[in-house]
Amino acid sequence: MAQRNGKLLYSLVARGTVVLAEQNNTTGNAPTIAIRILEKLGSEDTRVTYAQERHMFHVMVAGGLTFLCMADEGAGRRVPFAFLEDVKASFLSSYGDSYQQAVAYEYNGAFSTVLAQRMTYFNSDPGADVIDRVRGEISQVKDIMVENIERVLDRGEKLDLLVDKTDLLQGEAFAFRREATRARRVMWWKNVRMWFIMGGIVAAVIFLIVLLTVGIR
Repeated sequence: MAQRNGKLLYSLVARGTVVLAEQNNTTGNAPTIAIRILEKLGSEDTRVTYAQERHMFHVMVAGGLTFLCMADEGAGRRVPFAFLEDVKASFLSSYGDSYQQAVAYEYNGAFSTVLAQRMTYFNSDPGADVIDRVRGEISQVKDIMVENIERVLDRGEKLDLLVDKTDLLQGEAFAFRREATRARRVMWWKNVRMWFIMGGIVAAVIFLIVLLTVGIR
């Protein structure tokens, strides 16, 4: 197999600052620097790269776990992060969420071997870069799909709000028509009563006139 110019030299899996497993293929101070990086990281999911002389520390925080590797600067960023994605899948497949109660280096015995094997693979297999590129394309398609879905959901939310407002306006219009009808009825009865009163007054006046006329005769 072809050897890469840049190599993965160190890797670990941690929960916060608690290292659960690590593999070190160098005699340098990579573990010490890694701990310092873990102490600076927050809990939010992120991907970040730190430079230390000719080495790069690539970090991926996901779901409460931190996956970290140190590589020569010639390794670039795509392969190291493809390695971290691979380690994440392997770790979660093996241990699920049991890591939440795990103590320091609890998985080192078994998983450090996995780290060593995957580091060897990503250091020597030219197909690793192809795998990373394909994964990146899949991730891009997924992001586009999520964006499109979010747009549809946003549009649906706006439609729901519009429907709610339309229903409210229709209800208010119905209530207005009902009140207007009731007001017209009240006014009609008032007018009727007024006409009855006026008619009664006129009738009384006529009756009095008739009585007076008859009395005079």
